[in-house]
Parts: sequence; C-alpha cells; structure tokens
Amino acid sequence: MYCTAICPYCFQAERLLKSKGVKIQKIFIDTMADGFGELARLTGRRTVPQIFIGDRHVGGYDDLADLEFSGELDPLLMTR
Repeated sequence: MYCTAICPYCFQAERLLKSKGVKIQKIFIDTMADGFGELARLTGRRTVPQIFIGDRHVGGYDDLADLEFSGELDPLLMTR
C-alpha cells in the first residue's frame, strides 16, 4: 500500500485490511525524493492510498471499500 504518514484514508484502508488478517507492506511516498511522481508513473494516480493486492492494483480506499461492500474483497484476498 502506497501511503503517507498523515493520510486518514490510508488509516481506514489499513484498518479494513488488518480486520481481514492481511499483513500490509506500506510504502511511504512522502519520504521518497519523487514519491508522488513514482506513484503517478506506476498507477496513473497521485492520491493515497494506492493499494495493491498481489500484483493487482485495486485503487484507493473508496475502491477497496467498494470491493468490500460488493463481497469481492474476500475472494480477492484469498487469491493472493
């Protein structure tokens, strides 16, 4: 999960994923020289969090919450 140290949506995403028993690897882009640029090149977005499950780019917190609401998150987590 690409994040910053002060992002409330990052905290929400982390809380949701931890409630599912997911171990999270956090990459703090606010401490990198060109973190936001790297994030944009990798995902096409400049907002955090940007969440990957395995090699799949899920998107941000809203995208993650949509997967949870639709019942698609648990099956996705089982494939990782």
